Amino acid sequence: MNKPHRTIMQRRWDKFKTNRRGYWSLLLFSFLFITCLFAEAISNDKPFIVHYDNSYYFPIFQSYPETTFGGDFDSEADYRDPYILEKITANTNWAVFPLNKHGYASINSELGQAVPSPPTRVNLFGTDDRGRDVLARLIYGFRLSVLFGFGLTAAGTLIGIIAGAVQGYFGGRTDLFFQRFIEIWSAMPELYLLIIFAAVLKPSITLLLILLSLFGWMGLSDYVRAEFLKGRNMDYVKAARALGVSDLTIMYRHLLPNGMTPVITFLPFRMSGAILALTSLDFLGLGVPPPSPSLGELLAQGKSNIEAWWLSLTTFGVLVGTLVLLIFIGEALRETFDPRKI
Repeated sequence: MNKPHRTIMQRRWDKFKTNRRGYWSLLLFSFLFITCLFAEAISNDKPFIVHYDNSYYFPIFQSYPETTFGGDFDSEADYRDPYILEKITANTNWAVFPLNKHGYASINSELGQAVPSPPTRVNLFGTDDRGRDVLARLIYGFRLSVLFGFGLTAAGTLIGIIAGAVQGYFGGRTDLFFQRFIEIWSAMPELYLLIIFAAVLKPSITLLLILLSLFGWMGLSDYVRAEFLKGRNMDYVKAARALGVSDLTIMYRHLLPNGMTPVITFLPFRMSGAILALTSLDFLGLGVPPPSPSLGELLAQGKSNIEAWWLSLTTFGVLVGTLVLLIFIGEALRETFDPRKI
């Protein structure tokens, strides 16, 4: 029963792989995203493992007081402190640090020069205007942006599918009511609402996701609505109704699979728009609260410190590279699901 479906999907996958630009963009984007999921293991100011006095400790997973390593205070150990660092590396003691020995919020107090400071062997991409490592903030900021893009795309897609399916399947007054509601809702000043909510409520990534999701579904619902309007009068749908199949089953099992083509092809473009929206809001100071790692906040620092070229150049490269990869993936998907080319 499912063999034809698997055959079509296999043919589409084979066709997608023939688009070398989109295929390699997908592989590269997947590699970068999966790698950044383990950002704590790549860039962190805490070691993986510490061997101290014949005992093993794992600071990257658990907090230890300074007294554990011969310090004087009961507060959490600062592994950048030369005194603690000397303790955990003296004699037979040793510690294994991540490749980049900086967290996204850790401040390099040993710079010896004004911030933002240019790239050095210690800070490969320099520091920002607070002395934080730019490379670490890029790694964590990329992860945050992509995860936010996935979340906003998923929420907007789900709402858009439901709204478009209800409009297209039932039509009539239901469709008319939804269309008038969308016209009114789309006229709402989204930026002003974000400013108001940011002033009234405590800024958070969850609040930002909810607010943007309320407006991010309308474009997709139009395409789903069109597919359901086209399919609602097909013979197989009429036959299903005559057999007593429920409306929900017809929508989910029969019409939705045929209406997923525009949804799938638009996903990369919607995700790139979500990442760009978060970056823009962070640039304006309306995004994630500090000290959260943010590409937009780094761009704002680059604007305020024109001479610090490493801030703007590296962040611009990460942002543009991410968007270009997503656009290439989207173009490949659009060609793959084009019914004229199957």
